[in-house]
Formats: sequence, C-alpha cells, structure tokens
Amino acid sequence: MISPIAGGALVDYYGGKVVMAWGVALWSLATFLTPWAAETSVLALLAMRILLGIAEGVALPCMNNMIARWFPQTERARVVGLAMAGFQLGSAIGLTLSPILMSQGGKYGPFVIFGLFGFLWVLVWVSATSSTPEQSPQISMYELRYIQHKVAIPSLSRNEQKTRQVIPPFRRLLSKLPTWSLIVANAMHSWGFFVILSWMPIYFKTIYHVDLREAAWFSAVPWSMMAVVGYFAGFWSDMMIQRSISVTLTRKLMQSIGFIGPGIALIGLTTAKSPGLASAWLTVAVGLKAFSHCGFLVNLQEISPQYSGVLHGLSNTAGSFAAVVGTVGAGFFVELVGSFKGFLLLTAFLYFSAALFWNIFSTGERVNFDEAA
Repeated sequence: MISPIAGGALVDYYGGKVVMAWGVALWSLATFLTPWAAETSVLALLAMRILLGIAEGVALPCMNNMIARWFPQTERARVVGLAMAGFQLGSAIGLTLSPILMSQGGKYGPFVIFGLFGFLWVLVWVSATSSTPEQSPQISMYELRYIQHKVAIPSLSRNEQKTRQVIPPFRRLLSKLPTWSLIVANAMHSWGFFVILSWMPIYFKTIYHVDLREAAWFSAVPWSMMAVVGYFAGFWSDMMIQRSISVTLTRKLMQSIGFIGPGIALIGLTTAKSPGLASAWLTVAVGLKAFSHCGFLVNLQEISPQYSGVLHGLSNTAGSFAAVVGTVGAGFFVELVGSFKGFLLLTAFLYFSAALFWNIFSTGERVNFDEAA
C-alpha cells in the first residue's frame, strides 16, 4: 500500500529501468527465501512477505511511466494489453504449476524456481531496455524522431531534470475528480482481481467438491482468456481513436465493459450448477475485466503523462487496500453470513457502482494540475 506511491514518484524522477530492476530483484529474492524464512520463524516469513509487497508495488507505475514516454496515444492500449497479458499469464502459470511443483519437489519448488526466473529476467531487462527513447543505444534515428513527434510527453532536458522536484504535488493531484475516478476504478479492479485469484480455488473445492489441484486448473483458465481478450480490447480501443472517436468516449466505453460485464458474469456464476458452467462464467468475468486495462490503466497516461507514475502509485495504493479488504473480508463475510455467493453478489454491486462513478467523473483529456480545484 505504501510502495506504489514512493515507487511512482521515484520512477517519474529516475526513470523506469532502474526502479523496475531493483523492484524485480528484491521481490525475486523475497520469493526465493520464503520457504527458508518459514522454517526459521513466523516473523522471518512475514519479513519476506513485506519485502515482496514493497518491491512489487513499483511494477505497474514503472510500466505506465515507460509506456507514456515510448508510445503514441493511438498505440498505448495495445501496449498495455500486451504488458498486462504477461500479468495474467503469470497468474495462470503460477496457479497451474505451483501445486505440481509442490507435489514433485516439496514446498521449496515453486519459490526457488520462480525466484531464479526473476533474477534471470533482471539480467535481460538491464541489458535490453532504456527508460526513454533518447537513452536507447538500439533505436534508429527514424524511430526516435517518430516517437518524439507523436508522444505527448517529451523526455526532460538536463536542466529540467536538475530543477525538478522529487516530491510530486499530491494536493493538486488529489484535488481533481478525474484522479478520484482513477482511484475508484483501480480499487474496484484490484478488489475483483484478488478476490477471484485468492478465493476461486477454495470456492470450487467448497461448492463443487473439486480437488485443489484441479481447482487450480479451473481458476487458471480464465486468466489465459483475460490475456487474449486484453490485447484485442486494446486493438479495438486504438482503432476507435484512430477513427476520430473521442478519447473520453473510448475510455468510458472500455471501462464500462470492463466493470459491468464482470458484474453480470459474477451473478451468473452464483447460479451455476456444475463446475464446468461455473468455470465458463468465471472465464467471462475475468476475460471482460481486461477491457478495463483500456479504460483506467491507459487513462493514467492521458490526464497527466508527466505524473503517470505517481498517479498510478496513488491509485495502486487504493487498489492494494481494496485487495486486502476484499480478500480478508471475503472470509469474514462467508463465516458471518454462511454464503460465498452473497459475497459474489456484493462484488457485482460494487462493479456496477464503480462503473457509474467512472462514467460521471472520468475524462480522456489532459488535466491541468498546475492549479488546485
């Protein structure tokens, strides 16, 4: 909940390459050491989980900052769709492989393998990326000029970098309703995402008496669908803007599909009589969630590209808080009410409410944060 804001401010100041590299290195280390920490003490285990959360908080602000500097507005939704496809495929692969790795290699298996892959990724990232096009030794002059001409936010000059403040104008950022539309959207997106990620295997085991390894497979299929749908949603979104449909209308349409669709699908999930039908409804819910990547997740770069990192950090903090409340609250809700289906209906209602808030207060235009509202 804390690191996205700090990470967003750091990435807006230092660039995405360095901040992302440190983030992945630290969370890979925390993952790698988790089983040994668990054998040492509960406090050591909690310390590794805290390090994991702090490090992971910088990832999405870094992504948004770099996309704002590397890609024109008419290409960003597809880029976000591709980047987030990795997010969903990672969830699908992790849910599928972890039970297998644990059954074959014990509790150390997934932590060691995923941690080592993280370190390998850092080596590739450091050698192959640059925070801005101007810093890339691999870019052609033609592509550099194209990006500089098309992208809304140019890279800062050395003088501007020296005079720029590390601490962003939080009060002015929070004084505008479009910022709050992003915060509400991210909070609802994370609520739904982490509730489904955390509880669906248990839901299938409890409601349909499915073995946990099979339940993990049932839960992994929707994330693969989300990865595919996310790219096509991005392609459609970019095509709408290229055909002169307003950015504001495009973002509102994408976000509406990304929230109203899952809300309806979760209602359908509560009526499913078999695990196959339930998995189908879950796949629809998670797949349609991908449309929101072409709503609030791209909109962060549009209302203020120079503060896209910290805006993402602010909204991610709200998202992390919502994820904690949702995942923990689901357990208390089920224990108190005795029905997981009731919690799914509550989540559907929250989806509809967040969609309404977004359509009233969001905008695809640049917002002036130089003066408070």
